[in-house]
Amino acid sequence: MKPSNTLTFASALAVWVALFTVSLQPNAIASGGEHGKGKVTFTRDIAPILNANCVSCHRQGEIAPFSLGRYADVRKRAKQVLEVTESRFMPPWHAESNGEFVDEHRLSPDQISTIKTWVSLGTPEGSRTDMPAPPVFPKDWSLGKPDMVVEASAPYTMAAEGGDVYRCFVLPTSLPEDRYVAAIEVHPGNNRIVHHVIAYLDSRGQARKLEQKMSDGQPGYVAHGGLGIMPTGALGGWAPGNLPHLLPDGVGSELEKGVDIVLQIHYHASGKQEKDQTKLGIYFTKTAVDKRLRILPVFAPLNIPAGASNYTTSGISILPFGNDVSILEVMPHMHLLGKEMTVSAELPDKSVKRLVHVPEWDFNWQMNYMYKQPVKLPISSRVTLTARYDNSAANPHNPNSPPKPVYWGEQTTDEMCIAFLWYTVDSEHLTQGKPVKDILDLLGGLGRGGGGTGGLRKLRQNAGPSSGS
Repeated sequence: MKPSNTLTFASALAVWVALFTVSLQPNAIASGGEHGKGKVTFTRDIAPILNANCVSCHRQGEIAPFSLGRYADVRKRAKQVLEVTESRFMPPWHAESNGEFVDEHRLSPDQISTIKTWVSLGTPEGSRTDMPAPPVFPKDWSLGKPDMVVEASAPYTMAAEGGDVYRCFVLPTSLPEDRYVAAIEVHPGNNRIVHHVIAYLDSRGQARKLEQKMSDGQPGYVAHGGLGIMPTGALGGWAPGNLPHLLPDGVGSELEKGVDIVLQIHYHASGKQEKDQTKLGIYFTKTAVDKRLRILPVFAPLNIPAGASNYTTSGISILPFGNDVSILEVMPHMHLLGKEMTVSAELPDKSVKRLVHVPEWDFNWQMNYMYKQPVKLPISSRVTLTARYDNSAANPHNPNSPPKPVYWGEQTTDEMCIAFLWYTVDSEHLTQGKPVKDILDLLGGLGRGGGGTGGLRKLRQNAGPSSGS
């Protein structure tokens, strides 16, 4: 997937430690730049690090502003590379982790030490025979050619000025039979205006009726405050920094015969008239599905006073899990004032298991954190979240100057506090004719990934007025 080009690369953080501390680290590079096989060079030591962790974005045609695939490209930015890797500003990975997540782009202390030594030696190139072959990336879809691609019937035109727009596009699947989905991949049609995308499901034809009522001559419809319908499920979504993943074999997200996909796209004006025709690639499962993927959204209320630099809120899942479950992935979501979020599981014995902690939230890199091994939670567990926000004038990302009270809302200048969790029910075995109805299925589609529009509506009513609504 190609994440949005709306990313803004802030200035790198200060270097954490002085060069002499390298010698104190285990397995650190010896003085003089020796690295087992001799002095550190670009071709033998640096290029493999960059190829594995940086070049997927830092190459021609991708979101990063410059390439890091060639020696000449890296040499002229060597000090910048050192600064942003030492500060862990790059590669972008914002969760505290110890290897438990898939695609954990996080440099080891040894790798950072290698970069530091290479810079201190004057960035030697080394023998070109040591240069590894460049990595091969898909030319279009990162997961390969999708089994199905859907998009709006025509491009949508966004006005140059005005508030954010939530436009819903009804995309018929025309499926002749039920299918299961292993992954979706979103391709924003215009990175300058697409903020995020959510793919809902509608098996009742409700969204088609709303689209038919629109009279502005554009595809899709607008429903202030949400979708305007109660979705019958959801496939997932996309935000900047979010990468697609294939589900494990035997797990799939249900896609019913003839269902419509309702693609809700959040647009923000760029200052000039823009067009967008975002595409959704769908990958069907290739093996028999034994467990259905379900989505649990967890919300927290918001009423952030103007000037508050450390506003804290917390929330808990509406109901406990009705079965033993396995958590496959989790995605925190906040807007520009977000500072930190922790998502945890409260177990029946009142002990707490942390699921993910993002200590330094970055609105421009919103990731799905997929576990290498699913996290097991026993029946009656509940999910909690705690988040902090900075609504002070000192926050460089604050969209309001001077700061003003901020509430729940859909504008980028409003705020949100959600954690999405993707899970399966351990006792479900579809291949043995043993489906299981989870208690969350009773909450109007939440268990099947309804997205929690009812919960969002309730939060907005309870939290106070929303700016821009």
